[in-house]
Amino acid sequence: MRLASYNVENLFDRARLLATGDWAAGRPLLEAYTELTKVLQQQQYSSADTRTILRLLDRLGLTASDDAPYVRLRQNRGRLVRRSRDGTVTVVAGGRGDWIGWLELKRETVTDLAVRHTAQVVHDLGADVLGVVEAEDRWALRHFNADQLAALGGRVFGHVMLIDGNDERGIDVGLLTRGDVEITGMVSHVDDADLAGPVFSRDCPEFELSLPGGTRLLVLVNHLKSKGYGGAEASTRRRRQAQRIREIYEQRRSEGHDLVAVVGDLNDTPDSGPLSPLLGAGGTGAASTASDLRDVSALPGFDDGGWPGTYGTANKGNKIDYILCSPALFDSITAAGVHRMGVWTASGRWPMYPTLKRAQEAASDHAALWVDLDL
Repeated sequence: MRLASYNVENLFDRARLLATGDWAAGRPLLEAYTELTKVLQQQQYSSADTRTILRLLDRLGLTASDDAPYVRLRQNRGRLVRRSRDGTVTVVAGGRGDWIGWLELKRETVTDLAVRHTAQVVHDLGADVLGVVEAEDRWALRHFNADQLAALGGRVFGHVMLIDGNDERGIDVGLLTRGDVEITGMVSHVDDADLAGPVFSRDCPEFELSLPGGTRLLVLVNHLKSKGYGGAEASTRRRRQAQRIREIYEQRRSEGHDLVAVVGDLNDTPDSGPLSPLLGAGGTGAASTASDLRDVSALPGFDDGGWPGTYGTANKGNKIDYILCSPALFDSITAAGVHRMGVWTASGRWPMYPTLKRAQEAASDHAALWVDLDL
């Protein structure tokens, strides 16, 4: 059977800030959105909070109105701010309880050709089990499966599962399986917390699968905190997430699960400090001893096309997507590799689909990973 992992970067629509294609321009706005969302949750707004709110509203383009190119301010009941005719903006809410509303990221539709290229990648992967990263919701996955994949012929997936996680931008993680691979159990970790607060940016769902013949396979799908912004704070969050994944993995192994896969976008390189609790011995407790999880890219004969990365230009520093296997699962591998034909390359580093002519038409900036298992 074939197991695969793919960050699709949304199927049909995506937060406009994430779809700019210019990270340098989008990063300050996304940072402002994240900071303002956090400040607005304060029960009481101090003078410093009020100044921060006004500063960030201005940065987001929300001084003159509730509508800006990338963000919308929802003020459903009560008011956060009052705008005067002379252009003065005043925070009139004393805290979270004085108004009902939120910041909302505007979305834009993914181009039809990009959607078709994403479907072509999934079709060509031919996976029996596919971990999906950055999907809008379960309905989007269902429509993608029933409409886009079906139009290409071949088998569609019999089971589609995704439950909303902790990220309101519509970039959740889920799983698709062929009809003869039953999803017999699921455990969500959206509420997992440590002393620093909530752990997972999205979720770390566990999917228990029953394969033909009765073999059990456990798949954990992940999307760790991005290192695109946030600096040291983001790295600390990724380390906490890696620590918790390792704890979950070790617990399931102690309960008798021999066949376990951890898949998804871990947003860091194999030798990074933040991933050391998961890939090495850089954590605490269950993560303080050497991990027995094995990266499929370490398999002799792993087909990466000569490019070690999985994202963007595919350089070594862009290896951020993974399929990690428990020892017994790793021993069952017969082949593994990377599928890049849906990723744009201006320099022609790898073959692309003939219809992929512009970066905006790419299926994703991420390559898909696959592994064949003799189970």
